[in-house]
Amino acid sequence: MENSKKIHKKKLVAGIVLSVLFALILACGIYLSDYYKADFSEIERVLGKSENQLYEKSLLKEGTLCFLPKAGAKTGFVFYPGGKVQYNAYEPLLAKLAEKGIACFLVKMPFNLAVFNINGAEEVLNQFPEIENWFIGGHSLGGSMAASFLGKNQFDIKGLILLASYSTVDFSEVDIKLLSIFGSEDGVLNLEKYTENKSHFPKNAKEVVIEGGNHAGFGFYGPQKKDGKASISSINQIEQTVRLILEFIPTI
Repeated sequence: MENSKKIHKKKLVAGIVLSVLFALILACGIYLSDYYKADFSEIERVLGKSENQLYEKSLLKEGTLCFLPKAGAKTGFVFYPGGKVQYNAYEPLLAKLAEKGIACFLVKMPFNLAVFNINGAEEVLNQFPEIENWFIGGHSLGGSMAASFLGKNQFDIKGLILLASYSTVDFSEVDIKLLSIFGSEDGVLNLEKYTENKSHFPKNAKEVVIEGGNHAGFGFYGPQKKDGKASISSINQIEQTVRLILEFIPTI
């Protein structure tokens, strides 16, 4: 009888454990499948189709999108997308930079989360040795993960570009350039954490607030939960961002 009770207890415990694991897997699946999808119709409208396009778009083995200026480029920019955002949403930003002579690389993230591919930039950096000046950055979570990569890697990267993001890695004593951009109406960026982590910025860091911009305005994926209402269009915010980046990094 006592052995029967022990067996029953073990089965009960095992059943509870399996139920909890199943619930966690289900919850994880639901969370990862709920993401912001790129607005392809709007992206196509913005970029258009031109025979005189100044860049060529291609795809690397791991899914990274490349926007390579036809005239060649000595400067490259690796970009990590925001958390739970389909990476294609940032094509207009990178395509417009490519039109200005910067080779741009949009890294695809597993489950749309850069935490699962922090070293995603390695594929690009290793395959394009002809590029002399490298910069890395990203939007929101992507920017923070790009900073993490920069803090740990041995590649010669000259600067970091953060869009509505911050770095938990301390670059205050590191000789790199840093550009931080966010919108005045951003309701997603944790400004308290952003302010706390500004001490990690190098001394020559540049910060710019885009008036009327919000968190989602750096890409085309529709409104984002908890975000503020922008008083400017996404394309306006992107064009301002392109101009600021061009002022920040060399194109030759």
